[in-house]
Amino acid sequence: MASWFAAKCFHLPPMDVDVIRRRASFAAVIVGGASVVGAALCRSSSAKSSGPFSCLSISTDTNIKEAVHTEKAPAALGPYSQAIKANNLLFVSGVLGLVPETGKFISDNVEDQTEQLLKNMGEILKSGGASYSSVVKTTILLADLKDFKKVNEIYAKYFPSPPPARSTYQVAALPLNAKIEIECIAAL
Repeated sequence: MASWFAAKCFHLPPMDVDVIRRRASFAAVIVGGASVVGAALCRSSSAKSSGPFSCLSISTDTNIKEAVHTEKAPAALGPYSQAIKANNLLFVSGVLGLVPETGKFISDNVEDQTEQLLKNMGEILKSGGASYSSVVKTTILLADLKDFKKVNEIYAKYFPSPPPARSTYQVAALPLNAKIEIECIAAL
């Protein structure tokens, strides 16, 4: 990606830009500590660039995103969507181990909460036109990193090989004093 960006924006010797362009669905660039995401890349490989970032374009069209909602998973706890569809991706917000009918945790242990939240996530994925097998990235937030092994055993049952890319963090606190929260991105 960096070599393509350099070749396109700084007019370095051309590389196999077409191959990279076909494989890239979006580009992210860090500018002064802020992330700039381009949903569309250069339209023409022969176009001259007028500035270092002119080859990226950011869509301001609000019609490119669609909220996903299902009654089969707990409602969002604040002003956010259960998931958003955009650019052939499904972005699932952090999911907790709440029982949808009651809004209460299934139990106070991390194993039960993990199992329930992955069921909830499955319902959101299904509602958005995705599945566990289309998940490309997850982020796990744990109240206690000592639960890592327990969570892995349950997590492995839900994600087929190859499992998605993943990050896991211990955090100071989670909403409603949850033991675990997981968010994900799925390809559509």
